[in-house]
Amino acid sequence: MKKIVFVSISALLLASTPVAAQTVDQVTVVHAGRLLDKPGSAPSGPSTVIIRNGKIVEVLSGYQPGPTGATLIDLKDKFVLPGLIDSHVHLASDAGGDAALIESFTDSPARAAYRTAGNAKKTLMAGFTTVRNLGDGSGATLALRDAVAAGELPGPRIIDAGRSISTTSGHMDATLSVSEDLHGSIGQENLCDGVESCRQAVRKQIRRGVDVIKIATTGGVNSRIGSGLGRQIFDDEVKALVDTAHLYGKKVAVHAHSDDGINAALAVGADSIEHGTMLTDETIKLFKAAGAYYVPTLSTVNGYIERLAANPNAYPPDVLAKVKWRIGVTGKSLAKAYPAGVKIAFGTDAGVSKHGKNADEFELMVKYGMPASAAIQAATMNAATLLGVDKQVGSLEPGKAADLIAVAGDPIVDITTLKSVRFVMKDGRVFKAE
Repeated sequence: MKKIVFVSISALLLASTPVAAQTVDQVTVVHAGRLLDKPGSAPSGPSTVIIRNGKIVEVLSGYQPGPTGATLIDLKDKFVLPGLIDSHVHLASDAGGDAALIESFTDSPARAAYRTAGNAKKTLMAGFTTVRNLGDGSGATLALRDAVAAGELPGPRIIDAGRSISTTSGHMDATLSVSEDLHGSIGQENLCDGVESCRQAVRKQIRRGVDVIKIATTGGVNSRIGSGLGRQIFDDEVKALVDTAHLYGKKVAVHAHSDDGINAALAVGADSIEHGTMLTDETIKLFKAAGAYYVPTLSTVNGYIERLAANPNAYPPDVLAKVKWRIGVTGKSLAKAYPAGVKIAFGTDAGVSKHGKNADEFELMVKYGMPASAAIQAATMNAATLLGVDKQVGSLEPGKAADLIAVAGDPIVDITTLKSVRFVMKDGRVFKAE
């Protein structure tokens, strides 16, 4: 007779802490009340997922006992699905407005590193087991990426862009609005002007060991400059950035609001457009021709609204005008893009909104026209493909990492269920169980 080992949730969590050593042959059996193993397909009823040494080895119908000596996790009263993926976060902070500027001058690198680790843990506890971090000036997230991968700290799998790149006076210029006397103390290796300079800016980030390149072709809402959200880069500069990244096998994520900046990036093969708040019919055609992903980041507005409720003067006047505009146009581009067949990947811009509240994005995606099942697919299989990790995560299939979460209700019926994740497993380790 096969023997199943039952253990308490507290014992599971203790055994799953990052410092705990994995056994040579650790087998876990998960019994799921309902299972969405391949988002985009219909969920199954009672199911069994068998995990060996952090990898899925079988997905079976019904409640199967599994091999002798396996640890059993009972989620028969839960809806189980793959770990979620946020394609656009900034783990190093979630301050905004004047508070963010002050933080950049007053915090030590050590403080930034601790804050980054804390935000990563919040993200993991919210059910997001993989993230793409698109911009961090301190290097804390690059270091955290490696610490998480080594099992030294809890956090999601991190795909990191290092420092985001723009032209001088562009969205990534950290000297904007800062006294000229301080400019020399602010790193500017991420700024480029002209073809050769832009090639070098990409190579400097690649030298740091980044996974992906992030660039800006337009102004940004949070840019401390009154030049708006239009294009701020020439065609040859955009091409130099994208071509250099692709030469090194790195995908390119593009911060862009206006259609001219979006179109310029899509024309030279950018892999994803972040924000994309001014999509036109022409832009949508370019998206489809290029096969690029659109990452809407709708929930940025939640961060703006929360900060302004707490302090109406949280943003300087030039930024506040853009914040109000952003709140007013939220969702309009997604309402065009999704029915037109543009590929959508889930991304929040967490850091502008609060870390740990990533799932708020789902509610807005559904509000602006995506079915709940499509929104879930955007945060699993689509995002995994965009990030280049679809052979590892995004679905629950043999050979993939055992990244799975569980909720009490059916998120296809009520997408807000994903705001209350009850169980989180990453690489076969249990990090949360309620």
